[in-house]
Amino acid sequence: MYLKLSMEVYGLLVLPFFYLLISNGAEVVAFKNHELLSEVSQPYRTAYHFQPLKNWMNGPMYYKGVYHFFYQYNPYGALWGNISWGHSISYDLINWLLLDIALIPDQPYDINGCWSGSATISPNGEPMILYTGSDTNKHQVQNLAFPKNISDPLLTEWVKSSHNPLLSPPKGIDTSSYRDPSTAWMGTDGEWRVVIGSEIDHHGFAILYKSKDFIEWSRSSKPLHFSNKTMMWECPDFYPVSVHGKNGLDTSVQGKNIKHVLKASFLGSDYYIVGIYDPKTDQFDVDIDFMDSKTSLRYDYGKFYASKSFYDGEKKRRILWSWISEGDGETDDIKKGWSGLQSIPRSIWLSENGDQLVQWPVKELEKLRTQKVQYENIELKGGSVFEISGITASQADIEITFSLLNLDKAELLTAEAVDPQLLCTQKNVSVSGSLGPFGLLILASKDLTEHTAVFFRVFRGTNKFRLLMCADQSRSSLRSEVEKPTYGVLLDIDPHQEKISLRSLVLLLPIDHSIIESFGGDGLACITSRVYPKLAIDEQARLYAFNNGTRSLSILNLSAWSMKKAQIVPIGKRRKPIK
Repeated sequence: MYLKLSMEVYGLLVLPFFYLLISNGAEVVAFKNHELLSEVSQPYRTAYHFQPLKNWMNGPMYYKGVYHFFYQYNPYGALWGNISWGHSISYDLINWLLLDIALIPDQPYDINGCWSGSATISPNGEPMILYTGSDTNKHQVQNLAFPKNISDPLLTEWVKSSHNPLLSPPKGIDTSSYRDPSTAWMGTDGEWRVVIGSEIDHHGFAILYKSKDFIEWSRSSKPLHFSNKTMMWECPDFYPVSVHGKNGLDTSVQGKNIKHVLKASFLGSDYYIVGIYDPKTDQFDVDIDFMDSKTSLRYDYGKFYASKSFYDGEKKRRILWSWISEGDGETDDIKKGWSGLQSIPRSIWLSENGDQLVQWPVKELEKLRTQKVQYENIELKGGSVFEISGITASQADIEITFSLLNLDKAELLTAEAVDPQLLCTQKNVSVSGSLGPFGLLILASKDLTEHTAVFFRVFRGTNKFRLLMCADQSRSSLRSEVEKPTYGVLLDIDPHQEKISLRSLVLLLPIDHSIIESFGGDGLACITSRVYPKLAIDEQARLYAFNNGTRSLSILNLSAWSMKKAQIVPIGKRRKPIK
């Protein structure tokens, strides 16, 4: 990378609504001349999302009881450049130890940067890294690295293969459009497979390679998949998912009751498709391809890009991480000394109907819960607002259950092909309807001059109900220079399902920054936002539940916890590449 709703007419709509996390600060440490100086207070630095101690923010894996997270890192500054592989470890996905840099650009084949790649565990249990290097000619090539000492559980030192570069751009491929190897998988013939992101004639492409020894690779006569509706594919990911249950699968697993997911990063988002993969022919068939409709599947409908997944064999789950970029400017990045962070780790699995993925924050996050407050049976009349007090509003975990009556009064939405982002803009939080908007006002100032609204609206379709989920940042900050987009996604509601839920993770970041991760429809839709309040920071931030629809609704239950902060502790020397 460069860089279940029970619904009948007059029935009851129940929405276990928000899981909210907001950070009001974290103590951090800084290095100078490779030595630990002192703890420095940054009152808005994220408490739960992983980020380096400083500067610009690849391939995660689980190995011998330890979670390893590798990430793009610039040791010299907050902007993109001098790209190396940072390395951190954790035993619970929440608290992290920052190790020495794993890969630095110091060879002819990667002197202009060690870019994105993936980690693979061999059949004998040894980890390997494939990564993209930018060589002396700034051509993108694929390289291999492996641990210097396999008996070291922390894998603190990595050695680059003497065979590098393993792969160079083939004829017909632009040398600047050939990057981001996926996690490799082994076929039934005993050979490894890997895909490289690329484009041919301005069409997105996943070039497929095969190898018997992970050193010598041959290009397949046809790609794993391509699209004439997209351009360059970055950070491709390909993995199996079980048709039944939530358990994850190792990347090389084949067999019955399995589908495969192909993810590609383009147009600023992470899109994915679900299909059937034949390991004998390497044929990947899908029902709905990339960009076949305005509701093309994405991991996240907000600010979420260049994600990577890995299989956690200990807990039998697949975990997803993504890079979350900034929404202010480079001047702000330089001032605060860092740029970008990672999303909360999410467990992912296939939905019951088998046509899309479900995502949910990992269970370990709940370990940070402390002081609890609870409310029950609160009526929210049309146009009313309810403040959620008794917790630290800038660092909290909240779950709310709403109920609605008279669902036949929902607004009519007859068009099938609707742009949900445009619909959220047109029917924003101030536009009253019958059933909605209702939801939360997050990182709000006392007078609501500033707030970020995450909300629902219920519509009636021709033969179904549809749920619009929006994240409206238009009033998130008094700062005129920051991004304030509105995001949206539409969910088709199956009347036979029992509920719809929304879970939000909100973290307030350094220098009046914040991140909001919203999970709707039991995790079928996710929206991540970066917001930059000026007033609603630290103890000045407030949290409200609201109903701006004409029909009353109830909060059946609201549970909220103040949250402890996660620990990010440096223990490495933080070596730097030679300029």
